[in-house]
Amino acid sequence: MPTPIGNLEDMTPRAIRTLKEADLILAEDTRVSGKLLRHFGVETAMQSHHMHNEHKTLPGIISKLQAGNSIALISDAGTPSISDPGFLLTRACLETNIPVECLPGATAFVPALVNSGLPSDRFVFEGFLPVKKGRQTRLKELAEEKRTMIFYESPHKLIKTLEQFTEIFGDDRPVSVSRELSKLYEETVRGTLAEVLTHFRAETPRGELVVVLAGKK
Repeated sequence: MPTPIGNLEDMTPRAIRTLKEADLILAEDTRVSGKLLRHFGVETAMQSHHMHNEHKTLPGIISKLQAGNSIALISDAGTPSISDPGFLLTRACLETNIPVECLPGATAFVPALVNSGLPSDRFVFEGFLPVKKGRQTRLKELAEEKRTMIFYESPHKLIKTLEQFTEIFGDDRPVSVSRELSKLYEETVRGTLAEVLTHFRAETPRGELVVVLAGKK
C-alpha cells in the first residue's frame, strides 16, 4: 500500500478504503503512520514491521494471513519494497500461495526521473548505495552504465556522494537532484556534476533527496 511521500492529497480514495477494511496494518513506524491514519479516519489496528524485525515477525504474519486475515503493508512514505521492507513478506506470501495485491501510488523516484530532463525510456534504479563496504566497487561497475541511473541519498551524505560521482563519472556528467518532492519546498537542481556540487556546497542540502544521473554516452 503506497502512502504519500509528502503531500497528503496524493493518498487515493482506494487506499483509504482498503486501509479501513483491512484487519491489520503493518507499519514501518507506527508513530509516523499513526498520524497519517488519524488524518484519514482509519482506526484499523497496527503492528510494527520494519527492517530490524521483519525476519522475526514474518512467521506470525503468515499465520494470520493463512487464518483468513486481510493485512495491509505500508511504509513511512512511498511504496513498500522500494528501498523499504516488503520483499521478504511478498516472497513468503507467494511461496505459501497467499494472494498479494499491490496498489499503485506514490514513489519518489518516478517524478524525480520524469522532471530531470534525462532519458527516461530506459533506466536503472540503484536506491541507496552501500555506505562503506562495496561502495567504490559498485560505483566503478556503474561507470560503464549507459542507462539513466537513479539513487536515493540523505542530506548529510549528498556532497560526499556528488564528489565521488565526479571522480568516477567525470565532472561534466549531467545530473539532476530533486528534494522534498510533493512538499512545500520542492526543488530540482539540474546541471553537470560540477555545477550541482557547487550549488549544494553553497546551499546546505535538506529533506529527502533523489539523484538522477545520466548514463555514459
